[in-house]
This record gives sequence, C-alpha cells and structure tokens, in this order.
Amino acid sequence: MTLKSIIRDVKGEFGSMSRRGFDVKGLKSKSLQVVQDETIPIDAFKQSCWANMPPELLRDVLMRIEDSEFKWPPRKYVVACAGVCRNWREIMKEIVSTPELSGKLTFPISLKQPGPRETIIQCFIKRNRTAQTYHLYLGLTPALTDNGKFLLAARKARRTTCTDYIISIDADDMSKGSGTYIGKLRSNFLGTKFTVYDSQPPYAVAMVSKSRSNRLVGSKQVTPRVPVGNYPVAHIAYELNVLGSRGPRRMHCVMDGIPATSIEPGGTAPTQTEFPLSNLESFPMIPFFRSKSSAQKENSVSGPLVDQKEGLLVLKNKSPRWHEQLQCWCLNFRGRVTVASVKNFQLVASPENGPSGPEHEKVLLQFGKVGKDLFTMDYQYPVSAFQAFAICLSSFDTKIACE
Repeated sequence: MTLKSIIRDVKGEFGSMSRRGFDVKGLKSKSLQVVQDETIPIDAFKQSCWANMPPELLRDVLMRIEDSEFKWPPRKYVVACAGVCRNWREIMKEIVSTPELSGKLTFPISLKQPGPRETIIQCFIKRNRTAQTYHLYLGLTPALTDNGKFLLAARKARRTTCTDYIISIDADDMSKGSGTYIGKLRSNFLGTKFTVYDSQPPYAVAMVSKSRSNRLVGSKQVTPRVPVGNYPVAHIAYELNVLGSRGPRRMHCVMDGIPATSIEPGGTAPTQTEFPLSNLESFPMIPFFRSKSSAQKENSVSGPLVDQKEGLLVLKNKSPRWHEQLQCWCLNFRGRVTVASVKNFQLVASPENGPSGPEHEKVLLQFGKVGKDLFTMDYQYPVSAFQAFAICLSSFDTKIACE
C-alpha cells in the first residue's frame, strides 16, 4: 500500500467517524468545536488498522494531511485527527502551527491567537437585525460568494445603563452560562466607551474584573487551573462630536497586555495556548499550540502594563481623505468595502511615545460594509480574531454623541 493510498484511507475512515461534528454537505459547520474523544468510537478505532501504525509512519501521514488540507472545509480532517486519541493529539499539537506562523485557523484556540504578520485573514460578518445577532465567518473565496466557515457569534443584550454583546463559539447558544461562552463587549450608556472582556486570562497573572456577572458563568467552565471571569483585553473609545460637525468617527483602542513593541521587527505579543471546553471530563483542557515567540516571552510579558500605559499598543483609526469629486470621505480598502458607511474604519498603530515609522502605516484591522447586513473584517498580527470581532461589534452600537 502506497503512502498516498494510506492518507486517502485515513481521511475516509475518520471523515465518516466524525460526521457528527461537521456539516460535510455544506461549507458551513454548526460550530467551531474541537472533535472530542467520544466523537470517534473507541472500539471501532481499536479494531482499525490504524491503531498499531508505527509512530514514524503515523507522523508522516498526519503531516501530509495537515499540509494538503490547508483550507476549509477539507481542514476538518486535521481537527478530526486531533480528536482521535491522546497520541494523535500530541502529534497534531506539534505539527499544526499558530496563525502567526501558518496563517490558518484550525482549532478554537486559533481565535484567541494573533493573526499572521505578513498576510491578512479575510472574514465577514452577517448581521441579523431582528434577532440582534452577529455571526463571524472565515471567507473561503475573495468574492464572498460562499457561506464561509463559521467562527464566532454574538448576541446584543440591552441593559439599563449599558449594552452587552455576548460572544460565543456556538451559533445556537449565546448565553453566558454556556460552556461555549468566550467573552463579551460592554459599552457605557452613551455608547462612546467599550471594554472587551475575555472569559479566560489571555496572559499569565491577568487581573479579573470585579463584576456580579462573573457568577453567571456555567460551572462546567470552572477548573482549578484557569479561573473564569471577566478579564479586560481592550478598551475602545469614540471621540464625542460636541460641535456636530460632519465627518467620520474618531476612535482609539488600547490593547491590554499587548506591548507597543509587538509591531516592530522581532516584537512579540502574548499568545494563548489553552482553551476551556464544555465537557472537561471527556476532553480535558489541553494546549493545542505553543508558539516560539510566546515561549520566549512567557516570563517577560506576565500581564498588562497597568502602571505603564505608554508601553501598551494603542490603535487609532486611519484618517480618511476628502474626495472633491465624490464629495465624501474616502479610505483605500483595496476592494474589500463597497458601501459608504459611518461604521467603516481602518485601525493602525498609534505612535504614542515616539516618531512615526513604517510599522505605523500598516493597517492591522479594517472593517467595512458591502451589503445591507453584510460586512467584511480583515485582521493581522498582533490582533486576534476574537479581539477584532469585538472591536468591530463596537461600531454597530448606536452612538448618539458621536454622530
């Protein structure tokens, strides 16, 4: 049997075993959940010819699967292989790289890790006005003609003095008591200031925010290793438009825990390596990635620089230019935005404490409208998909004082 036929048989066998976790007929899966141990029948696996495969051959087969299936939906085979058993999982942990190095979103933890440095990850957001929900998808084609790969979902919850956007990895369950809850975005009464909260510490010794809502988190998420709570990861502020002058919104975003040096050559940003799963007994919390940059800076970047605000990465919206012929404010979105909207923006690093350099001209996150309820979202290092999605959600909120 040739190596090519072995790889084909592995895909066929484990693809059929893990069909419960994916929508194999369409391009969109129900949720970006890691295939758990019980998804693949243990007895069937033990009776399979792959149970006693030599380690060297197994590693070679898994490496070839990872290299060949670099796009969704075929990328589901990589996730299925990681959920077979502990031995296969350990090998996949070594093979699959972080989005920073590979530019691929594979496991749920990829959504909490910084994007690639030299390229961008193109996504799009669908808004449901009636249900007040927002769904983030990974774009599979540049033309946005596909359904995309589901990544995250958010539900808007209005409160007396603020508005919350509950973020989940499950499109059908967007409650804080769910095991799929990963964070939230909270605004003030005017909708001018927002705070992005992570349900898990994004870096070592992260400070949890004191809030009564911490008690609402489901007990399935609580583990002795990682406390569940509200960990601030970003603060977004929109400037007040006191004079009522016409023009685009002005915003800036302080990224807690991400140093300003992360955008410089050789700079690094904290990278999460663990992700809590709802069923801890059958599939315990495991690190899927361990990037070289995060390993080198694990001790030096131990938490947010609370007393050194100048050391944090600050993002600001790129100033648009007034187009005389079109009589409107314009930004170059390189074809990714087609509809003029006050919600459209591009974020670049702000030179808070020094001269502006080439790294401050690079767009790290851009968001714009392409249809009535369709928006594009593109991001790159050091911003993660979760952070980018939360920042974009702030643009949807009503801002009476900023218009």
